[in-house]
Amino acid sequence: MQIGDENVHRVRAVLDEVFGEDNFVQTIVIKKKSSSVITEPVNDFVIWMAKKSEMLKIRALTQKKDPFSDKSRFSKVELPDLIRIDIDMATDAQIADVSNRLLNDDYPMVSQDPQVGRVGAFRIRGEDKYPGKNRHWTLDPGAGMQRLERTNRLRPTTNTVRGVIYLSDFGQEPLNNIWDFHGERDPIYVVQTNRGIAQRCILMATDPGDLVLDPTCGSGTTATVAEQWGRRWITIDTSRVALALARARIMGARYPYYLLADSRDGQQKESDVTRSIPSSQLVHGNIRQGFVYERVPHITLKRIADNAEIDIIWDKYQAKIASLCEKLSVACGLKKTLQEWEVPRERPKDWPLATQLQVTAFWETRIARQKDIDASIAAKAEFEYLYDKPYEDKKKVRVAGPFTVESLSPHRMLGVDENDDLIDPLMVSENRREMQSFPQMILDNLKTAGVQQAHKTDKIDFVSLTPWPGDLVCAEGRYMEGDAEKRAAIFIGPEFGTVQRADLVTAAREAADARFDVLIACAFNYEAHTTEFNKLGKLPVLKARMNADLHMADDLKNTGKGNLFVIFGEPDITILTEKDGQLRIKVNGVDVFHPNTGEVRSHGADGIACWFIDTDYNEESFFVRHAYFLGANDPYSSLKTTLKAEIDPDAWATLNSDTSRPFPKPHSGRIAVKVINHLGDEVMKVFRV
Repeated sequence: MQIGDENVHRVRAVLDEVFGEDNFVQTIVIKKKSSSVITEPVNDFVIWMAKKSEMLKIRALTQKKDPFSDKSRFSKVELPDLIRIDIDMATDAQIADVSNRLLNDDYPMVSQDPQVGRVGAFRIRGEDKYPGKNRHWTLDPGAGMQRLERTNRLRPTTNTVRGVIYLSDFGQEPLNNIWDFHGERDPIYVVQTNRGIAQRCILMATDPGDLVLDPTCGSGTTATVAEQWGRRWITIDTSRVALALARARIMGARYPYYLLADSRDGQQKESDVTRSIPSSQLVHGNIRQGFVYERVPHITLKRIADNAEIDIIWDKYQAKIASLCEKLSVACGLKKTLQEWEVPRERPKDWPLATQLQVTAFWETRIARQKDIDASIAAKAEFEYLYDKPYEDKKKVRVAGPFTVESLSPHRMLGVDENDDLIDPLMVSENRREMQSFPQMILDNLKTAGVQQAHKTDKIDFVSLTPWPGDLVCAEGRYMEGDAEKRAAIFIGPEFGTVQRADLVTAAREAADARFDVLIACAFNYEAHTTEFNKLGKLPVLKARMNADLHMADDLKNTGKGNLFVIFGEPDITILTEKDGQLRIKVNGVDVFHPNTGEVRSHGADGIACWFIDTDYNEESFFVRHAYFLGANDPYSSLKTTLKAEIDPDAWATLNSDTSRPFPKPHSGRIAVKVINHLGDEVMKVFRV
């Protein structure tokens, strides 16, 4: 949850109450702008809470280390011949050369408080070193630290020992809780979060296939990012403008195609990265198995100390190095045998000229041994996955998967009086007039405009429209059908919300009990299941969709010419049976309302923008299992323009069709078809098979 400075404490208190204080994870500070005024806040906060802290999922994100920052302390450069020079003395070319390694030779090897077995002396280069009073070695001063010495990873000081780490050991650093993100550069919405913030949160706390919920949709930033990274998503908003922007943004975007771990291409890429034999396991394209990610080595001193192969490499070279040290000692007439750390880089002037060959041979052997040791360290290193860097197939482009825009049933809000007792607005008489303001406005327009029907050339013009004292039926309308007068029960849906099938059933029962001839429901949006409900007994149920202009009814003249109430017909669907018993669906057309003429015409497939099939409908949720896109004006060219890419004509032909691909008979015995026209009107039809 991203919030401003003024609300952080209040929101944190509420979240603690909802989730529990023990489930608080972190407060992330986001720098969003610059300011020259000290009193002006420049940051927002993201409060991270867990449902259960013991089940918390964290995918650690990292960023590339800055080797020259104050905290990095990479103060030296090691050249290929093992010479180490201060970074201040190195040339720019030496620092930039990738064959040279930046290092920090001041890494602490002791920790506070004594620990059994780690407080004794450690002998290095002929001297005993101690961790110090009330301190202990961070690693075993026996075999572990001895291996570090053999790998040239320790530097003795006057009193103790310091470790040596290279930038290449782990070139990344974990992200902390201070993020630097400024506002979105080209916002399409008045309040739009920088997509980098949403991306970092999603990558840090979820895996591919996980579900992301954003209860404040806005321009759809969270949904867009979730779609890009293979997460399922649900986003919510009260504004139809916001949802329209989000839908257009998601559908018009191009997304990278990341290699799935559960795919042949992914298995091959994993094999290339790890230099191993490709997996022979069957693949199913399951996104929950994740992507194939880039990774970086993470070498630690403890990992090196535990690498027993270093001892084998050391013994392999030790005889030759000891022999060269002995020959140098004899040739120089020294009283004791030189130790390898005592052999100079260049032959001293007072050494015999013939020792130059031994000095050169010694350092060639030392460098060869170090290369073998470094190769062993790299081979035994652990890896850190870069969860924000999956491998991408550049030859493919991905578009958004199928999704739907749904509305919930209208809800009622209960207030609380001074005694903390609930107040139901429907039961408060003094609020009755205010509550009736929206229905009364609808009735006024309905009386003037009438209802445009889909299956008749004429429309319903009301002779009279009077209030009715019902629970859901709010008015009685009288109209002429030939020479007979008919009575219509009027049911008005919510100003902001969707009418459910259960609402219609209840209203129809009420209308039937009062012996009305027909029920006319007026609503801005209908839940898809309502398309199946057209009659209760002998009582017809007509569903009139209200024009969105009625939201601005106070600013418009009530002339009756706006076709404010229109009844749409069902899509024309044919079920085809294949020879092998599988089924295909053919959509023949849908009724389309033309605002300029006020007519409802039955069109062919060109009147359909897209249509979806749930091939095994469970009567609860509509799952898009087949998706097809039709429409006029060459949608193929429009899609190419939007995606800025070429599209496989054969692949497009399977999507741009009025006839579905074959599919097996449903286990549930039901198929649902959802059709959306170019005006965004949506109808669903269910078939028993």
